[in-house]
Amino acid sequence: MALASASAAASSSFATNPQRFSSSKSHPSPKSPPPPFPLSFNIRPSRCPAVCSSSASSPFTEAHSAARYRRDSWVYEPASSSPFSAQCHSSSVDDRENEIALQLPELKKLLEALRAARQAGGGDGGSARPGSVALVGTGPGDPDLLTLKAVRAIEKADLILYDRLVSNDVLGLVRADARLLYVGKTAGYHSRTQEEIHELLLSFAEAGANVVRLKGGDPLIFGRGGEEMDFLQQQGISVKVIPGITSASGIAAELGIPLTHRGVANSVRFLTGHSRNGGSDPLYVAESAADPESTLVVYMGLSTLSALSSKLINHGLPPNTPAVAVERGTTPQQRMVFSMLNNLANEVRLAELVSPTLIIIGKVVSLSPFWPQSSEETVISRGEDAEIGIASSFSQIWNSENIV
Repeated sequence: MALASASAAASSSFATNPQRFSSSKSHPSPKSPPPPFPLSFNIRPSRCPAVCSSSASSPFTEAHSAARYRRDSWVYEPASSSPFSAQCHSSSVDDRENEIALQLPELKKLLEALRAARQAGGGDGGSARPGSVALVGTGPGDPDLLTLKAVRAIEKADLILYDRLVSNDVLGLVRADARLLYVGKTAGYHSRTQEEIHELLLSFAEAGANVVRLKGGDPLIFGRGGEEMDFLQQQGISVKVIPGITSASGIAAELGIPLTHRGVANSVRFLTGHSRNGGSDPLYVAESAADPESTLVVYMGLSTLSALSSKLINHGLPPNTPAVAVERGTTPQQRMVFSMLNNLANEVRLAELVSPTLIIIGKVVSLSPFWPQSSEETVISRGEDAEIGIASSFSQIWNSENIV
């Protein structure tokens, strides 16, 4: 359904359940075997004076970036109501409530237009079928890692609800007449609660829209896609899941790290580093996770890395286990910190890595061609010229004095 024509049919009254849109608390060739690991690194290279963490330099959609408000400008009509300003925008609860209030009139108008178009398409009986929802994974950031099925779904979407970790390059594939709405979350600031996202998906699907829910990585791996799928299916809405390359696979491949390797790692485990109520302690680290023959990949573990490392070591994982932290993996802004597990948190702090950062722990990390053979903890930036391939672009930086 083309939203341009549907919007023209909008009326001035809002038909059903306006509370759905308001804020609500309820609702190269691998080496084998790997070399022995020294107990510690004793040289730290110079660091970048400051890690660029502004929204302007991010490959993703930061909550209060100019790119986000330009992309979502339709929902802030008239244009003067847009909350964007050149000043740094705070991320308080009040701001969230104000933004939702500003978006409400246009969301209601769009919903009315969709309902009118659906009713007209259903004939006298008005029995047109509802729309559908596709949960689409966009991979770790590099648009070249999108699947063909994901591209087709994006191109057909009427309304796209997208997360923070959907890269700007991926969002550039959305057709001009589709509507985009940011529903991203960062630590301490959720533009929409999960319950509000559920209701948005349901309302627009019921109105007949082809809704795409865009998520970074894979929607069913730490993406809460299962919750959205379950909620919508219980309401009778058709849901398709289009998998994406999860960050663990995409970033490990970028670094030349085999997540499993014969004689080195016979399994891989994905962990969340999230804590309860924003604390510094990860939710749960099982004793079985501290397996030297396994590879651990930690999502969303930047803030809890120190506690996570300590727990793994306390459970028996050797302190000199190779590890790497990768910021903004597969994007031009990618940076990496290689270290032994017992010093990783300290090196990540010194390098001032920012979210999103993926952490890979295990002997397979030493199989990467970028593992520092000189036993130095090293921070590396991704080469700008992706055309020459990751091995040569990294190698060029590795051999120069321009290591960040």
